[in-house]
Parts: sequence; C-alpha cells; structure tokens
Amino acid sequence: MAGLPSVLTDAEDPSRRIFHNSLALLSPERAVYHKQRLVPFGEYVPLETLLRGLIDFFDLPMSSFSLPQTEQPPLPFRDHRLAAAICYEIAYPELVRRESLESDLLLTVSNDTWFGHSIAPDQHLQIARMRALETGRWLIRATNNGISALIDADGRIRAEAPRYQTALLAGEVQGMQGLTPFQRLGAWPALVLALFGCLIAMPRLQRQRLSASRAGDNC
Repeated sequence: MAGLPSVLTDAEDPSRRIFHNSLALLSPERAVYHKQRLVPFGEYVPLETLLRGLIDFFDLPMSSFSLPQTEQPPLPFRDHRLAAAICYEIAYPELVRRESLESDLLLTVSNDTWFGHSIAPDQHLQIARMRALETGRWLIRATNNGISALIDADGRIRAEAPRYQTALLAGEVQGMQGLTPFQRLGAWPALVLALFGCLIAMPRLQRQRLSASRAGDNC
C-alpha cells in the first residue's frame, strides 16, 4: 500500500495529463483509488484560470490535482473489498457511507505531519472511529506520524502504533457483511428528527419571548 501522486492521460484529449492524489495497493493485486474530496488551494485552485499565477500563494506545488473521471470500485485485497479514504475524506460521513456499501473493510491513510504535536491527530482518530461505528466495518488507519490504528466495527481501538517514531503495527481485522441503518438510510432520519424538534420548540420559544416582553412592559 502506498499514497502517491499519479498521472493519467485524458481520454478526451490524449495530449493532456491529469494528476490525482492517489492510494495504490501493490500486492497481491494492483489497484488504485483517487481522492474525491480535494483541499481548496492545497490540492487544487478554485477558478484556476483567473487565480493561477496572480500571486505566489495560488501557485503552490502539487496544487493541480483533479477529481476521478469515473466511478471507483472498492479496492480488492485477497478476499476483501476495501473502501478507501485519503486524509480528511474520512470526515465525510456520506462519502464513506456510499463507498462502504459494497465493501467489507474501511481503509484510510493520512499525512498528519501538518498537525504537529497538537490534539488534531486525536480528533482525526475519533472521526475515523465514528465512521467505523456508522458503517459496522473494521477500519485500518495508517498515518506517517499521527495515530495508526486498527479499529473494530464498534469503533473500539484494537491495536495502536506509538506516535512520532518508526513502528510496525500488526493485528487482525475482520471483514463484515450486511448494512447498518445508517448505511441504508444515511443521515436523513437524524435530519428529520432535528427538524421535528425545531418545529416543536418554536411555539415554546415564542411564548417565552411574549412572556418576557409583557414582563418588560409591566416594569
């Protein structure tokens, strides 16, 4: 497994090269996943034709990545199918939910060097644990100096590598079948309940404001 920039030829314009931020499985089968949520101004420049070259900030190296041009199947590994997420893609519940529907394991890699010795690696790990719990899938998480871990389908950490040092993390993961309620329905039930709660609370808030207004008038 390796995270790397990859280059492809544009199917519509063979003279044009397309760059991707990618994750590659090199053994036993070769397969590649291209990142679907790119960082603005870090991995691509919005309104590039207008901003590129305007000031040095908009001409950062490695800031010309593109989105994948086609749907991407899960990564095959032995008898498993892995749903991949690169870096902060793991923070998108709907993206991970969609990718997990045809997968039995989750895989995420991240360059946590950006975070230094802050609490951000811990927060990133907590986010990954939530994705495992939502999808009912074991998750393999590999970082360069953050927190590499094996997380079970209940979001519990089963193995964790020490931080800021070279280490080998060994353990076992289990492919999971079936779909959780979140995988089947997404976030819609939670959104509907939140809206319903707001509708219930609005009359009460209006009564409280009216009572406060009357109390003020009496004073």
